[in-house]
Amino acid sequence: MSGAWLPLATLATSLLASLIIFALPEHRHSIRTTVNILAATLKLALVAAMTWGVFQGRFYGISYEMLPGVRFVLRADAVAMLFAGLSALLWLFTTLYAVGYLEGSPNRSRFFGFFSLCVASTLGIALAGNLFTFFLFYEMLTLSTYPLVVHRGTPKALRAGRQYIIYTLGGGAVLLLGVVLLYQLEGDLAFRETGHLMGSDPARYPALIGIFALLVAGLGVKAALVPLHGWLPTAMVAPAPVSALLHAVAVVKAGAFGIVRVVYDIYGIDFAASLGVLEPLAWVAAFTVIYGSLRALWQSDLKRRLAFSTVSQIAYIVLGISLFGPLGTVGGLVHLLHQGIMKVTLFFCAGNYAETLGVHRVDELDGAGPRMPLTSLAFTVAAFGMIGIPPLAGFVTKWMLGRGALAADMAWVIPVLLLSSLLNALYFLPIVYRLWFRPLRGDWPAERALGRLETHALLLWPPVFTAVLTVLVGVLAAAPFSPLAWADLVALRMYLP
Repeated sequence: MSGAWLPLATLATSLLASLIIFALPEHRHSIRTTVNILAATLKLALVAAMTWGVFQGRFYGISYEMLPGVRFVLRADAVAMLFAGLSALLWLFTTLYAVGYLEGSPNRSRFFGFFSLCVASTLGIALAGNLFTFFLFYEMLTLSTYPLVVHRGTPKALRAGRQYIIYTLGGGAVLLLGVVLLYQLEGDLAFRETGHLMGSDPARYPALIGIFALLVAGLGVKAALVPLHGWLPTAMVAPAPVSALLHAVAVVKAGAFGIVRVVYDIYGIDFAASLGVLEPLAWVAAFTVIYGSLRALWQSDLKRRLAFSTVSQIAYIVLGISLFGPLGTVGGLVHLLHQGIMKVTLFFCAGNYAETLGVHRVDELDGAGPRMPLTSLAFTVAAFGMIGIPPLAGFVTKWMLGRGALAADMAWVIPVLLLSSLLNALYFLPIVYRLWFRPLRGDWPAERALGRLETHALLLWPPVFTAVLTVLVGVLAAAPFSPLAWADLVALRMYLP
Protein backbone atom coordinates (compact mmCIF):
# COMPACT_ATOMS: atom_id res chain seq x y z
CA MET A 1 0.00 0.00 0.00
CA SER A 2 1.33 3.44 -0.91
CA GLY A 3 3.38 5.05 1.83
CA ALA A 4 3.38 1.94 4.01
CA TRP A 5 7.06 2.21 4.82
CA LEU A 6 6.83 5.46 6.84
CA PRO A 7 4.51 4.21 9.64
CA LEU A 8 6.45 0.94 9.79
CA ALA A 9 9.81 2.74 9.87
CA THR A 10 8.57 5.02 12.65
CA LEU A 11 7.72 2.01 14.80
CA ALA A 12 10.87 0.15 13.79
CA THR A 13 13.20 2.89 15.04
CA SER A 14 12.17 2.32 18.66
CA LEU A 15 11.71 -1.45 18.37
CA LEU A 16 15.18 -1.87 16.88
CA ALA A 17 16.67 0.51 19.46
CA SER A 18 15.13 -1.53 22.28
CA LEU A 19 16.61 -4.78 20.94
CA ILE A 20 20.07 -3.22 20.62
CA ILE A 21 19.90 -1.69 24.11
CA PHE A 22 18.73 -4.92 25.76
CA ALA A 23 21.69 -6.70 24.13
CA LEU A 24 24.29 -4.16 25.26
CA PRO A 25 26.39 -4.88 28.36
CA GLU A 26 25.59 -2.54 31.23
CA HIS A 27 28.96 -0.76 31.03
CA ARG A 28 28.52 0.36 27.36
CA HIS A 29 27.09 3.71 28.36
CA SER A 30 28.22 5.75 25.37
CA ILE A 31 26.83 3.29 22.81
CA ARG A 32 23.51 3.07 24.66
CA THR A 33 23.22 6.86 24.81
CA THR A 34 24.06 7.18 21.11
CA VAL A 35 21.44 4.58 20.15
CA ASN A 36 18.82 6.31 22.32
CA ILE A 37 19.39 9.77 20.90
CA LEU A 38 19.74 8.63 17.29
CA ALA A 39 16.49 6.64 17.49
CA ALA A 40 14.61 9.54 19.08
CA THR A 41 15.95 12.00 16.50
CA LEU A 42 15.17 9.72 13.56
CA LYS A 43 11.67 9.12 14.89
CA LEU A 44 11.04 12.86 15.15
CA ALA A 45 12.22 13.32 11.55
CA LEU A 46 9.95 10.53 10.27
CA VAL A 47 6.94 11.90 12.15
CA ALA A 48 7.66 15.39 10.80
CA ALA A 49 7.78 13.98 7.26
CA MET A 50 4.45 12.19 7.72
CA THR A 51 2.87 15.28 9.27
CA TRP A 52 3.86 17.39 6.27
CA GLY A 53 2.54 14.71 3.92
CA VAL A 54 -0.80 14.45 5.76
CA PHE A 55 -1.13 18.24 5.62
CA GLN A 56 -0.73 18.01 1.84
CA GLY A 57 -3.31 15.25 1.58
CA ARG A 58 -0.98 12.26 1.13
CA PHE A 59 -1.84 8.82 2.47
CA TYR A 60 0.46 6.70 4.62
CA GLY A 61 -0.76 3.34 5.83
CA ILE A 62 -0.70 -0.43 5.77
CA SER A 63 -3.44 -3.00 6.32
CA TYR A 64 -3.48 -6.79 6.34
CA GLU A 65 -5.74 -9.48 7.74
CA MET A 66 -4.28 -10.69 11.02
CA LEU A 67 -7.22 -12.90 12.06
CA PRO A 68 -10.26 -13.98 10.05
CA GLY A 69 -12.29 -10.80 9.59
CA VAL A 70 -9.92 -8.70 11.74
CA ARG A 71 -7.28 -6.46 10.21
CA PHE A 72 -4.04 -4.97 11.57
CA VAL A 73 -4.07 -1.37 10.34
CA LEU A 74 -1.52 1.43 10.65
CA ARG A 75 -2.52 4.78 9.21
CA ALA A 76 -1.38 8.39 9.48
CA ASP A 77 -4.27 10.85 9.60
CA ALA A 78 -4.57 14.35 11.05
CA VAL A 79 -5.51 13.30 14.58
CA ALA A 80 -2.85 10.55 14.58
CA MET A 81 -0.15 13.08 13.77
CA LEU A 82 -1.37 15.32 16.58
CA PHE A 83 -0.53 12.63 19.13
CA ALA A 84 2.47 11.24 17.24
CA GLY A 85 4.02 14.70 16.92
CA LEU A 86 3.65 15.37 20.64
CA SER A 87 5.13 11.98 21.54
CA ALA A 88 8.08 12.21 19.14
CA LEU A 89 9.03 15.74 20.16
CA LEU A 90 8.74 15.28 23.92
CA TRP A 91 10.34 11.84 23.79
CA LEU A 92 13.53 13.33 22.41
CA PHE A 93 13.78 15.68 25.37
CA THR A 94 12.70 13.01 27.85
CA THR A 95 15.44 10.75 26.48
CA LEU A 96 18.08 13.46 26.93
CA TYR A 97 16.79 14.14 30.43
CA ALA A 98 16.74 10.45 31.35
CA VAL A 99 20.36 10.00 30.21
CA GLY A 100 21.44 12.76 32.60
CA TYR A 101 19.09 11.70 35.41
CA LEU A 102 20.20 8.05 35.45
CA GLU A 103 23.93 8.73 35.13
CA GLY A 104 25.78 6.33 37.40
CA SER A 105 22.68 4.33 38.37
CA PRO A 106 22.37 0.54 37.89
CA ASN A 107 20.22 -1.34 35.35
CA ARG A 108 20.27 1.36 32.69
CA SER A 109 20.13 -1.10 29.80
CA ARG A 110 16.94 -2.58 31.20
CA PHE A 111 15.49 0.88 31.79
CA PHE A 112 16.23 2.26 28.34
CA GLY A 113 15.22 -0.99 26.62
CA PHE A 114 11.73 -0.78 28.10
CA PHE A 115 11.80 2.99 27.58
CA SER A 116 12.17 2.38 23.82
CA LEU A 117 9.43 -0.26 23.85
CA CYS A 118 7.21 2.29 25.54
CA VAL A 119 7.73 4.87 22.80
CA ALA A 120 7.07 2.21 20.16
CA SER A 121 3.79 1.37 21.90
CA THR A 122 2.81 5.03 22.05
CA LEU A 123 3.51 5.59 18.35
CA GLY A 124 1.59 2.40 17.59
CA ILE A 125 -1.40 3.79 19.50
CA ALA A 126 -1.14 7.06 17.57
CA LEU A 127 -0.93 5.32 14.17
CA ALA A 128 -3.47 2.53 14.84
CA GLY A 129 -6.13 2.51 12.14
CA ASN A 130 -8.81 0.51 13.97
CA LEU A 131 -9.77 -0.52 17.51
CA PHE A 132 -8.10 -3.94 17.24
CA THR A 133 -4.71 -2.46 16.37
CA PHE A 134 -5.20 0.25 18.98
CA PHE A 135 -5.88 -2.38 21.65
CA LEU A 136 -2.73 -4.37 20.80
CA PHE A 137 -0.46 -1.36 21.29
CA TYR A 138 -2.50 -0.11 24.27
CA GLU A 139 -1.76 -3.32 26.17
CA MET A 140 1.84 -3.33 24.95
CA LEU A 141 2.13 0.11 26.57
CA THR A 142 0.87 -1.28 29.88
CA LEU A 143 3.42 -4.10 29.90
CA SER A 144 6.36 -1.94 28.79
CA THR A 145 5.74 0.80 31.38
CA TYR A 146 5.42 -1.54 34.37
CA PRO A 147 9.21 -2.23 34.56
CA LEU A 148 9.80 1.54 34.47
CA VAL A 149 7.43 2.19 37.37
CA VAL A 150 9.17 -0.48 39.52
CA HIS A 151 12.66 0.38 38.25
CA ARG A 152 14.11 1.26 41.66
CA GLY A 153 13.00 -2.09 43.10
CA THR A 154 12.12 -0.71 46.55
CA PRO A 155 9.10 -2.08 48.44
CA LYS A 156 7.31 1.21 47.79
CA ALA A 157 8.06 1.00 44.06
CA LEU A 158 6.89 -2.62 43.90
CA ARG A 159 3.62 -1.72 45.67
CA ALA A 160 3.08 1.14 43.22
CA GLY A 161 3.80 -1.17 40.30
CA ARG A 162 1.35 -3.76 41.60
CA GLN A 163 -1.39 -1.14 41.87
CA TYR A 164 -0.52 0.20 38.42
CA ILE A 165 -0.72 -3.20 36.76
CA ILE A 166 -3.99 -4.13 38.51
CA TYR A 167 -5.66 -0.91 37.41
CA THR A 168 -4.36 -0.90 33.85
CA LEU A 169 -4.87 -4.60 33.11
CA GLY A 170 -8.35 -4.35 34.61
CA GLY A 171 -9.06 -1.37 32.36
CA GLY A 172 -7.65 -3.30 29.42
CA ALA A 173 -10.02 -6.20 30.11
CA VAL A 174 -13.03 -3.85 30.12
CA LEU A 175 -11.79 -2.22 26.91
CA LEU A 176 -11.35 -5.63 25.25
CA LEU A 177 -14.92 -6.57 26.20
CA GLY A 178 -16.18 -3.39 24.54
CA VAL A 179 -14.08 -4.02 21.42
CA VAL A 180 -15.34 -7.60 21.09
CA LEU A 181 -18.99 -6.62 21.58
CA LEU A 182 -18.69 -3.81 19.04
CA TYR A 183 -17.07 -6.20 16.57
CA GLN A 184 -19.90 -8.69 17.03
CA LEU A 185 -22.46 -5.94 16.46
CA GLU A 186 -20.90 -3.88 13.68
CA GLY A 187 -17.85 -5.75 12.37
CA ASP A 188 -14.24 -4.56 12.15
CA LEU A 189 -14.55 -0.76 11.99
CA ALA A 190 -11.59 1.28 10.80
CA PHE A 191 -11.15 4.75 12.28
CA ARG A 192 -12.85 7.36 10.12
CA GLU A 193 -12.87 11.10 10.78
CA THR A 194 -16.67 11.34 10.77
CA GLY A 195 -17.35 8.00 12.48
CA HIS A 196 -19.10 4.86 11.28
CA LEU A 197 -22.25 4.28 13.31
CA MET A 198 -24.63 6.95 12.07
CA GLY A 199 -27.41 5.06 10.32
CA SER A 200 -27.15 2.01 12.58
CA ASP A 201 -30.37 0.14 13.30
CA PRO A 202 -32.20 2.02 16.13
CA ALA A 203 -32.80 -1.33 17.79
CA ARG A 204 -29.06 -1.44 18.44
CA TYR A 205 -28.90 1.93 20.18
CA PRO A 206 -29.15 0.57 23.76
CA ALA A 207 -26.35 -1.90 23.04
CA LEU A 208 -24.23 0.84 21.45
CA ILE A 209 -24.73 3.03 24.53
CA GLY A 210 -23.58 0.17 26.76
CA ILE A 211 -20.57 -0.52 24.54
CA PHE A 212 -19.67 3.19 24.62
CA ALA A 213 -19.69 3.06 28.43
CA LEU A 214 -17.40 0.00 28.40
CA LEU A 215 -14.95 1.58 25.96
CA VAL A 216 -14.77 4.85 27.87
CA ALA A 217 -14.43 3.05 31.22
CA GLY A 218 -11.57 0.94 29.90
CA LEU A 219 -9.81 3.96 28.44
CA GLY A 220 -10.69 6.09 31.47
CA VAL A 221 -8.29 4.09 33.66
CA LYS A 222 -5.24 5.33 31.79
CA ALA A 223 -6.88 8.75 31.30
CA ALA A 224 -7.20 8.89 35.14
CA LEU A 225 -10.88 9.82 35.16
CA VAL A 226 -12.33 9.75 38.68
CA PRO A 227 -12.87 7.17 40.22
CA LEU A 228 -10.39 5.25 38.05
CA HIS A 229 -7.39 7.45 38.85
CA GLY A 230 -6.00 5.79 41.99
CA TRP A 231 -2.90 4.33 40.33
CA LEU A 232 -1.52 7.67 39.11
CA PRO A 233 -0.49 9.44 42.35
CA THR A 234 0.91 6.17 43.71
CA ALA A 235 3.11 5.73 40.63
CA MET A 236 5.00 8.92 41.55
CA VAL A 237 7.56 6.76 43.33
CA ALA A 238 9.04 6.13 39.86
CA PRO A 239 12.08 8.13 38.64
CA ALA A 240 11.34 11.62 37.30
CA PRO A 241 11.73 10.67 33.60
CA VAL A 242 9.11 7.96 34.11
CA SER A 243 6.80 10.43 35.83
CA ALA A 244 7.18 12.75 32.86
CA LEU A 245 6.45 9.81 30.56
CA LEU A 246 3.31 8.77 32.50
CA HIS A 247 1.87 12.28 32.73
CA ALA A 248 2.90 14.12 29.60
CA VAL A 249 3.96 11.81 26.81
CA ALA A 250 2.45 8.34 26.92
CA VAL A 251 0.13 6.69 29.41
CA VAL A 252 -2.53 9.23 30.41
CA LYS A 253 -2.41 10.67 26.90
CA ALA A 254 -3.05 7.20 25.44
CA GLY A 255 -6.27 6.97 27.46
CA ALA A 256 -7.43 10.43 26.44
CA PHE A 257 -6.44 9.81 22.82
CA GLY A 258 -8.42 6.57 22.84
CA ILE A 259 -11.54 8.44 23.97
CA VAL A 260 -10.96 10.87 21.09
CA ARG A 261 -10.89 7.94 18.67
CA VAL A 262 -14.04 6.33 20.10
CA VAL A 263 -16.09 9.54 20.12
CA TYR A 264 -15.02 10.95 16.76
CA ASP A 265 -13.72 8.08 14.65
CA ILE A 266 -15.93 5.15 15.71
CA TYR A 267 -19.23 6.64 16.89
CA GLY A 268 -18.93 10.00 15.17
CA ILE A 269 -19.64 13.21 17.07
CA ASP A 270 -23.16 13.64 15.62
CA PHE A 271 -24.20 10.08 16.41
CA ALA A 272 -22.65 10.21 19.89
CA ALA A 273 -24.63 13.39 20.58
CA SER A 274 -27.84 11.78 19.32
CA LEU A 275 -27.29 8.81 21.66
CA GLY A 276 -27.04 11.20 24.61
CA VAL A 277 -23.63 9.92 25.76
CA LEU A 278 -21.69 13.18 25.50
CA GLU A 279 -23.28 15.13 28.34
CA PRO A 280 -22.72 12.38 30.96
CA LEU A 281 -19.11 12.18 29.77
CA ALA A 282 -18.85 15.96 30.18
CA TRP A 283 -20.13 15.74 33.77
CA VAL A 284 -17.60 13.00 34.62
CA ALA A 285 -14.82 15.14 33.11
CA ALA A 286 -15.97 18.28 34.95
CA PHE A 287 -16.08 16.41 38.27
CA THR A 288 -12.59 15.06 37.62
CA VAL A 289 -11.31 18.58 36.83
CA ILE A 290 -12.48 19.91 40.20
CA TYR A 291 -11.68 16.79 42.24
CA GLY A 292 -8.11 16.58 40.97
CA SER A 293 -7.50 20.25 41.75
CA LEU A 294 -8.94 19.95 45.25
CA ARG A 295 -6.77 16.93 46.02
CA ALA A 296 -3.69 18.72 44.66
CA LEU A 297 -4.23 21.50 47.20
CA TRP A 298 -3.50 19.19 50.13
CA GLN A 299 -0.40 17.41 48.80
CA SER A 300 2.87 18.33 50.49
CA ASP A 301 4.95 16.06 48.23
CA LEU A 302 5.77 18.00 45.06
CA LYS A 303 5.36 15.09 42.62
CA ARG A 304 2.05 14.02 44.19
CA ARG A 305 0.76 17.57 43.85
CA LEU A 306 1.72 17.47 40.18
CA ALA A 307 0.08 14.03 39.87
CA PHE A 308 -3.29 15.24 41.09
CA SER A 309 -2.86 18.26 38.84
CA THR A 310 -2.59 15.78 35.95
CA VAL A 311 -5.83 14.09 37.01
CA SER A 312 -7.49 17.49 36.67
CA GLN A 313 -5.72 18.64 33.52
CA ILE A 314 -6.24 15.49 31.43
CA ALA A 315 -9.95 15.81 32.11
CA TYR A 316 -9.89 19.08 30.16
CA ILE A 317 -9.22 17.00 27.05
CA VAL A 318 -12.22 14.76 27.74
CA LEU A 319 -14.35 17.80 28.57
CA GLY A 320 -13.51 19.39 25.23
CA ILE A 321 -14.35 16.14 23.42
CA SER A 322 -17.74 16.12 25.17
CA LEU A 323 -18.72 19.61 23.97
CA PHE A 324 -20.73 19.11 20.79
CA GLY A 325 -19.16 21.53 18.34
CA PRO A 326 -15.86 22.32 16.61
CA LEU A 327 -14.71 24.92 19.17
CA GLY A 328 -14.87 22.44 22.04
CA THR A 329 -13.12 19.86 19.90
CA VAL A 330 -10.32 22.31 19.15
CA GLY A 331 -9.96 23.12 22.86
CA GLY A 332 -9.75 19.47 23.86
CA LEU A 333 -7.37 18.48 21.08
CA VAL A 334 -5.01 21.41 21.51
CA HIS A 335 -4.81 20.65 25.24
CA LEU A 336 -3.51 17.19 24.31
CA LEU A 337 -0.36 19.00 23.17
CA HIS A 338 -0.34 21.99 25.49
CA GLN A 339 -0.77 19.96 28.68
CA GLY A 340 2.04 17.63 27.58
CA ILE A 341 4.47 20.50 27.06
CA MET A 342 3.62 22.17 30.37
CA LYS A 343 3.47 19.02 32.46
CA VAL A 344 6.74 17.57 31.15
CA THR A 345 8.39 20.87 32.13
CA LEU A 346 7.03 20.64 35.67
CA PHE A 347 8.19 17.05 36.16
CA PHE A 348 11.63 17.79 34.72
CA CYS A 349 11.95 20.64 37.22
CA ALA A 350 10.73 18.47 40.11
CA GLY A 351 13.38 15.92 39.16
CA ASN A 352 16.04 18.64 39.12
CA TYR A 353 15.14 19.79 42.61
CA ALA A 354 15.27 16.21 43.87
CA GLU A 355 18.55 15.30 42.17
CA THR A 356 20.43 18.55 42.82
CA LEU A 357 19.07 19.74 46.16
CA GLY A 358 17.55 16.58 47.63
CA VAL A 359 14.16 18.35 47.74
CA HIS A 360 10.91 16.37 47.44
CA ARG A 361 8.40 18.40 49.45
CA VAL A 362 6.82 21.74 48.68
CA ASP A 363 7.84 23.17 52.07
CA GLU A 364 11.50 22.39 51.29
CA LEU A 365 11.62 24.68 48.23
CA ASP A 366 12.19 27.95 50.10
CA GLY A 367 14.74 30.05 48.22
CA ALA A 368 15.37 27.49 45.47
CA GLY A 369 14.80 30.16 42.81
CA PRO A 370 18.11 32.00 43.33
CA ARG A 371 19.95 28.68 43.81
CA MET A 372 18.52 27.14 40.60
CA PRO A 373 17.27 30.12 38.58
CA LEU A 374 16.75 28.52 35.16
CA THR A 375 15.00 25.47 36.57
CA SER A 376 12.82 27.67 38.76
CA LEU A 377 12.02 30.05 35.91
CA ALA A 378 10.97 27.07 33.77
CA PHE A 379 8.78 25.77 36.61
CA THR A 380 7.21 29.22 37.06
CA VAL A 381 6.38 29.58 33.36
CA ALA A 382 4.79 26.11 33.22
CA ALA A 383 2.84 26.73 36.44
CA PHE A 384 1.50 30.03 35.09
CA GLY A 385 0.56 28.21 31.91
CA MET A 386 -1.38 25.60 33.90
CA ILE A 387 -3.25 28.35 35.73
CA GLY A 388 -4.23 29.83 32.36
CA ILE A 389 -2.41 33.15 32.50
CA PRO A 390 -2.27 34.76 29.03
CA PRO A 391 -0.60 34.46 26.62
CA LEU A 392 0.72 31.04 27.68
CA ALA A 393 -0.36 27.62 26.38
CA GLY A 394 -2.94 26.93 29.09
CA PHE A 395 -4.77 30.18 28.40
CA VAL A 396 -5.33 29.15 24.77
CA THR A 397 -6.89 25.87 25.94
CA LYS A 398 -9.24 27.46 28.45
CA TRP A 399 -10.24 30.20 26.02
CA MET A 400 -11.22 27.64 23.38
CA LEU A 401 -13.02 25.42 25.89
CA GLY A 402 -14.99 28.39 27.19
CA ARG A 403 -16.00 29.41 23.67
CA GLY A 404 -16.90 25.79 22.90
CA ALA A 405 -19.10 25.52 26.00
CA LEU A 406 -21.04 28.65 25.04
CA ALA A 407 -21.42 27.49 21.43
CA ALA A 408 -22.74 24.12 22.66
CA ASP A 409 -25.24 25.78 25.06
CA MET A 410 -23.41 24.19 28.01
CA ALA A 411 -22.78 27.38 29.96
CA TRP A 412 -22.38 25.40 33.20
CA VAL A 413 -18.88 24.52 31.98
CA ILE A 414 -17.73 28.16 32.36
CA PRO A 415 -17.92 28.14 36.21
CA VAL A 416 -16.05 24.80 36.16
CA LEU A 417 -13.23 26.38 34.14
CA LEU A 418 -13.11 29.45 36.39
CA LEU A 419 -13.11 27.40 39.59
CA SER A 420 -10.44 25.12 38.18
CA SER A 421 -8.22 28.09 37.33
CA LEU A 422 -8.68 29.46 40.84
CA LEU A 423 -7.72 26.10 42.35
CA ASN A 424 -4.74 25.85 39.97
CA ALA A 425 -3.57 29.21 41.30
CA LEU A 426 -4.06 28.11 44.90
CA TYR A 427 -1.80 25.06 44.56
CA PHE A 428 0.81 26.50 42.17
CA LEU A 429 1.32 30.07 43.39
CA PRO A 430 2.48 29.03 46.90
CA ILE A 431 5.22 27.00 45.22
CA VAL A 432 6.27 29.97 43.08
CA TYR A 433 6.26 32.17 46.19
CA ARG A 434 8.49 29.75 48.06
CA LEU A 435 10.89 29.54 45.14
CA TRP A 436 11.45 33.27 44.73
CA PHE A 437 10.37 35.10 47.89
CA ARG A 438 11.32 32.89 50.84
CA PRO A 439 14.83 33.13 52.38
CA LEU A 440 17.46 30.85 50.91
CA ARG A 441 17.95 27.61 52.79
CA GLY A 442 21.44 27.06 54.16
CA ASP A 443 21.63 23.25 54.21
CA TRP A 444 21.64 22.44 50.51
CA PRO A 445 24.56 20.76 48.79
CA ALA A 446 27.09 23.12 47.25
CA GLU A 447 26.91 23.71 43.51
CA ARG A 448 28.44 20.97 41.43
CA ALA A 449 31.64 21.48 39.51
CA LEU A 450 29.75 22.11 36.28
CA GLY A 451 31.04 25.53 35.32
CA ARG A 452 28.26 28.06 35.70
CA LEU A 453 25.38 25.61 35.29
CA GLU A 454 23.12 25.02 38.28
CA THR A 455 22.82 21.28 37.58
CA HIS A 456 23.83 18.71 34.98
CA ALA A 457 23.36 20.15 31.47
CA LEU A 458 21.17 17.22 30.37
CA LEU A 459 18.87 17.93 33.32
CA LEU A 460 18.80 21.68 32.77
CA TRP A 461 18.23 22.27 29.07
CA PRO A 462 15.20 20.03 28.45
CA PRO A 463 12.92 21.93 30.89
CA VAL A 464 14.29 25.27 29.69
CA PHE A 465 13.41 24.35 26.10
CA THR A 466 9.92 23.05 26.94
CA ALA A 467 9.26 26.18 29.02
CA VAL A 468 10.13 28.26 25.96
CA LEU A 469 7.67 26.10 23.98
CA THR A 470 5.00 26.84 26.61
CA VAL A 471 5.39 30.53 25.77
CA LEU A 472 5.71 30.11 22.01
CA VAL A 473 2.64 27.92 21.45
CA GLY A 474 0.59 30.56 23.25
CA VAL A 475 2.10 33.66 21.69
CA LEU A 476 2.12 32.10 18.21
CA ALA A 477 -1.24 30.31 18.52
CA ALA A 478 -2.51 32.01 15.34
CA ALA A 479 0.53 30.93 13.29
CA PRO A 480 -0.15 28.49 10.40
CA PHE A 481 1.66 25.50 11.96
CA SER A 482 0.87 26.02 15.64
CA PRO A 483 -0.80 23.25 17.68
CA LEU A 484 -3.98 25.34 17.61
CA ALA A 485 -3.90 25.53 13.80
CA TRP A 486 -3.44 21.75 13.55
CA ALA A 487 -6.30 21.16 16.00
CA ASP A 488 -8.45 23.44 13.79
CA LEU A 489 -7.55 21.27 10.81
CA VAL A 490 -8.49 18.07 12.68
CA ALA A 491 -11.82 19.54 13.86
CA LEU A 492 -12.65 20.71 10.35
CA ARG A 493 -12.18 17.19 8.98
CA MET A 494 -14.21 15.68 11.82
CA TYR A 495 -17.23 17.93 11.32
CA LEU A 496 -17.13 18.25 7.52
CA PRO A 497 -17.06 14.90 5.67
